Amino acid sequence: MNILFLCTGNSCRSILAEATFNHLAPAGWRAMSAGSQPTGQVHPRALARLAREGIATAGYHSKSWEHLPATPDLVITVCGSAAGETCPAYLGPVLRCHWGVDDPAHVTGSDAQIDAAFETAYRILRARIEAFLALPLDALWQDKVRFTAELERIGTPMA
Repeated sequence: MNILFLCTGNSCRSILAEATFNHLAPAGWRAMSAGSQPTGQVHPRALARLAREGIATAGYHSKSWEHLPATPDLVITVCGSAAGETCPAYLGPVLRCHWGVDDPAHVTGSDAQIDAAFETAYRILRARIEAFLALPLDALWQDKVRFTAELERIGTPMA
């Protein structure tokens, strides 16, 4: 199964999700990431966060959703809910869900505050990916309505 983590810039959140998913995923499941308006570079703090977690960072780059290496079976958008931020709706007969995460690249302040934003984004995405991988994936893949409901549940922030 091919999963696409989709964001606007493909420099932080979608890269964090792609690398983390590929680090944790079982055989047969593979993630990729892309952006509707890619920045052309991966944010150095995203790569540093992954490296601190022991996740390989080689080969990750910011790319357009128009140049995917494979057709996705599932698209997960990870853009946050900040005012004015848009995430494209991927066109095609694929499962879709939204796991909004605030963009750490837009955080200002001290180095510690910015690093904390990247840590928060990583932790949210990792928890959601771990919850995803704990699902009975083979059974759910046969029941798209239930699978979509589970994905949306995972992406719903805790109050």
